[in-house]
Amino acid sequence: MVNNMKEKYIEFVNKYRKQIYDAEKYIWEHPETGFNEWKTSAYLEKVFTDAGYSLIKANNIPGFYTDIDTGKKGPKIMIICELDALAMPNHFAAVNGCAHACGHHAQCAAMVGICLALKEKGALDNLTGSIRLACVPAEEEIQTEFREELRSQGIIHYLGGKDEFLYRGYFDGVDIAYMIHTGNNPHSMFDIHNGCNGNIAKDITFHGKPAHAGSFPQQGINALYAANLALNAINALRETFPDNDHVRVHPIITKGGSSVSVIPDEVKISTLVRGRTLDIIDKTNKKVNRAIASGALAMNATVEVIDHPGACPLNNSLKLKEIASEVFSSLVGKENVNVTTNFGSGSTDMGNLSCLMPVIHPYASGAIGKTHGDDFAIKDVENACVISAKAQILLLVKLLENEAKLAKEVIASYKPLFTSKEEYFITLDKFLSKKELISYNGDEINIKI
Repeated sequence: MVNNMKEKYIEFVNKYRKQIYDAEKYIWEHPETGFNEWKTSAYLEKVFTDAGYSLIKANNIPGFYTDIDTGKKGPKIMIICELDALAMPNHFAAVNGCAHACGHHAQCAAMVGICLALKEKGALDNLTGSIRLACVPAEEEIQTEFREELRSQGIIHYLGGKDEFLYRGYFDGVDIAYMIHTGNNPHSMFDIHNGCNGNIAKDITFHGKPAHAGSFPQQGINALYAANLALNAINALRETFPDNDHVRVHPIITKGGSSVSVIPDEVKISTLVRGRTLDIIDKTNKKVNRAIASGALAMNATVEVIDHPGACPLNNSLKLKEIASEVFSSLVGKENVNVTTNFGSGSTDMGNLSCLMPVIHPYASGAIGKTHGDDFAIKDVENACVISAKAQILLLVKLLENEAKLAKEVIASYKPLFTSKEEYFITLDKFLSKKELISYNGDEINIKI
């Protein structure tokens, strides 16, 4: 990319610095959890429509996308921003119990800069192919009961925003996808890694029998004790998880009982089971189910487990990673771009798209505090939002210039895990289940793992 062309796109973004800062502030002050991001979506919709874009809206859920055609046939590149916040009532800036403790609002602000810059005269000159800008809900895997209710109403089919958009056809025709997430590395401006874990989300309900906890505890079946035994069994499994499998299991008790004087007859646990590959996730999930069943069996309780397919493992395109590294280095200097082969233990539903197409999921620094912590905030809006927007536009230009030569190389070099979204959803649906792990028939005990 010649220097004067790079400077042109940098100036396009600079022109809209105020709008970027305004968006970061507004969305930070109006956090909304997944599939509730109506204010956030409306704010961005207005920015897009005021700029002259025609939008394809999700309508019964937040989010939308728009297409930009260069006029020359070629690959379609999609840039994504995520709309949702976390349920974090203890965050210092929480509003209605929610906070942007993962920095998705900074992604949205960067998207404002991207969409406005691409409307500038000459922005599409010398580019081949097309561009999709997608504002997507519900990346965070939280509030599964609420999302299950949406599914029961037929509003959604999948609990994650990218899977739902994929199912609806909103990503059809896309050849390459990328986004830049907010980061908090004080030693770099950008971080680019190899990928991260996938996961299964589990909702677990132990059923016991109530009784007076003081007078007649022997007449009850303590579901809380069953849950505690299960958690201890899960913890005992940890040394069986090979380090290279990147396994993480981190349950929480969401309901521990209803009254201190009553033996708990219903106790609920939620957890994620994370791992490096779908096969590792599946094998680990079976181990976890055995641990859950053991707790119920010891107390003569029953237990119901609902599994939801979550994020698939993210495998960044190595060719796209290489190109992004060069582009980001040309923008901020090679010494400010941290390129590693790290494979993280967290998860993102960008991994789901990486099963079907080449993707990349870098990080732009600018945050302080702990990710998903009560002290998380954006300190450097310039890097997290403005420079992030510049990096994403320059990467787009690099991919689509010269008759989209590099985009075609990225596509040709990538071997997706699945050959179609239909094959992908067949596999994903295998992880969806609802079953009683323990049932009793007199002295006969049936265990279903």
